[in-house]
Amino acid sequence: MPVLGPQRQLLSPLNATSPATPRLGLATNQTGPQCLEVSVPEGLFLSLGLVSLVENVLVVAAIIKNRNLHSPMYYFICCLAVSDLLVSVSNVLETAVMLLLEAGALAPRAAVVQQLDGVIDVLICSSMVSSLCFLGAIAVDRYISIFYALRYHSLVTLPRAWRAIAAIWVASILASTLFIAYYNHTAVLLCLVSFFVAMLVLMAVLYVHMLARACQHARGIARLHKRQRSTQQGFGLKGAATLTILLGTFFLCWGPFFLHLSLIVLCPQHPTCGCVFKNFKLLLTLVICSAIVDPLIYAFRSQELRKTLQEVLQGSW
Repeated sequence: MPVLGPQRQLLSPLNATSPATPRLGLATNQTGPQCLEVSVPEGLFLSLGLVSLVENVLVVAAIIKNRNLHSPMYYFICCLAVSDLLVSVSNVLETAVMLLLEAGALAPRAAVVQQLDGVIDVLICSSMVSSLCFLGAIAVDRYISIFYALRYHSLVTLPRAWRAIAAIWVASILASTLFIAYYNHTAVLLCLVSFFVAMLVLMAVLYVHMLARACQHARGIARLHKRQRSTQQGFGLKGAATLTILLGTFFLCWGPFFLHLSLIVLCPQHPTCGCVFKNFKLLLTLVICSAIVDPLIYAFRSQELRKTLQEVLQGSW
């Protein structure tokens, strides 16, 4: 939790330079340049975490309740919700613990705080890695369902899905443990940044290919029924908008955090890079926003899941 420079600041959701009140202004760095520093109030950060918590708990509850949703696709969505839930809980927990320490409600025992800090950091890192992995898994699942529709149920079986889910969780926990243990090694940071870039490229390639196939299918249907060209263009624009939302949200929410990691490797002492380090709390807030937006993109668009969600909210379990 304590910020010990850029490397330790990597996973800490607390920015030592951020006051408790919202502020957007120019902060002068030690060596001269002005930095745009955005301070995120603790109340807003905790509120976003709680919104994400509620959203993702509802997704998990709806999928567990409805047996029609017990399929590989929805299991991947469920695991994404669990990952996002852990991202929010771990960040909120660390913020709450620090606030209690600052208020004197908890005894600041160094050994206990350090152990708790290590556990929370592993939880934060593993939940982030698993969240990215499940976003990639959902993209692969949708790709197979479109391009191998006739073989989908033989390719994506429940046992294979469970094995993939187990492998993702185990790999995420092991990778995050190693990362926390060797966080000051450049190779570890480069591996994390490379992992993010790989997920971004994977999702972009798969979703662009799926959009191209969908547009081709729409043109075929339009020719068959002799529809107007405007209908085809409307479908293409709708598909492009969906693709932009998917990839844009992923890049905007996760990109700044991994830019932070890249700058730790490239220019840890440069004043300009220091401006990015000062806004670390904002970068974590964007990650929390991703955990809020994911259910809207991947879960709540399903009519079956929305119907089940209404039953859950009405207490019809």
